Amino acid sequence: MTGRRMLALLCVAAIGISGCGQIESGRADALPDETVVLDKVAEIPMADATTDATTDVTTDATTDTTTDVTETISKPASVTLIMVGDVLLHTPVEESSHREDGSYNYDALFAHTRERIEAADLALVNQEVIIGGEELGITGYPSFNAAFSLCDALVDTGFDVICHATNHALDKGKKGVVACSEYWEEHYPDITVLGIHSQESTSTAYGAEPFLYTVKGEDGDALTIAILNYTYGTNGIALPADMPYAVDLLEEERVIADIQAAESKADFTVCCPHWGTEYRLTPDAYQEKWTQIFLENGVDLVLGTHPHVIEPIEWVQDGESGQEMLVYYSLGNFVNWTSGTGEGVANRMVGGMAEVTITKDETGKACISDFGVEALVTHVEPGRDGVTTFFLTDYPRKMAEDNAIIAQDAAFSRDYCEELCDKVWGDIWRK
Repeated sequence: MTGRRMLALLCVAAIGISGCGQIESGRADALPDETVVLDKVAEIPMADATTDATTDVTTDATTDTTTDVTETISKPASVTLIMVGDVLLHTPVEESSHREDGSYNYDALFAHTRERIEAADLALVNQEVIIGGEELGITGYPSFNAAFSLCDALVDTGFDVICHATNHALDKGKKGVVACSEYWEEHYPDITVLGIHSQESTSTAYGAEPFLYTVKGEDGDALTIAILNYTYGTNGIALPADMPYAVDLLEEERVIADIQAAESKADFTVCCPHWGTEYRLTPDAYQEKWTQIFLENGVDLVLGTHPHVIEPIEWVQDGESGQEMLVYYSLGNFVNWTSGTGEGVANRMVGGMAEVTITKDETGKACISDFGVEALVTHVEPGRDGVTTFFLTDYPRKMAEDNAIIAQDAAFSRDYCEELCDKVWGDIWRK
């Protein structure tokens, strides 16, 4: 994000822009007196937040467990974090990944975004569908299940943290959660899986600590980031009677306790909620309620998923404590081929890659020194490996004209996607 500028969609109460000490007007003691309306846009130049990272990485991360990951980097301690939205494997996506020998290869889905994902210090993805393996049947909407080779593809792409708390986590019941968790545990113990559990010992509700990611500077100074992941529900499917810990839910008492535990051990807390109203381009009352809960309890960054379309990026501030929080209400879909038809379906093909740099300032406080978003678009066409995601700025116009989603929504075009990003994000994605 070198050279990127910060842009914030400001909430009704006057708020500050976090600048890690780099922007004096963004400090809590330099807030404007006037009230700023919701749709007003403030655009402020940012200093570069580049990091000279050396890769001396020790990873003891295990699936569904509390983990400390330590790197040695030049000071100040800094982490560049990215997150993408929903990996949503409708039937035609599964068909595009199917091979003649009966296996599934998902590499093509991520081929055009892999380089950027690999380059991040910490890469997160919302894994919308459970990965229960072929024995449970590979299925699309409405009850999803993917092959284990999707885990392989996610790891090969460079993802470090897999957020599994979604409304589809129980689509294959207890068997799906157990099979998914055990595959991650057995084959990729260094990858962190959040949101689902095959045993109570890995759940924060039963005493486990939140996931922690730590980088240490050359002078010994450390920056620790906690990451939490929850879903609003599981499509009406009850948690298994003997596994009430199977999926992490947005339950107020439990979430507040988790945030407090995270705040006691980390310098910076990230929450990844699966929330909101499908296909709505603006936050709903449920998101606003939880935004306030997160803010009041000390969360620093919210990276939301579930609506399957992009939603605004907003700074909010607690008037009493001065606590600031950056909210990406929805990152939309990362990969999908929706079965829907008609107006607005084209919106579902656009997603976002959140890019946030977290740095310790001169006072030792961890804060956001830079942030932005990259627009993404899923290209779909029939045939093997016909589904893949591009950065919108790299998406060939000619290819957009051949996107098969046009048969479902004739409005789709590259221009349409760009106009949607302008409407929802302003010009932050163009920086």
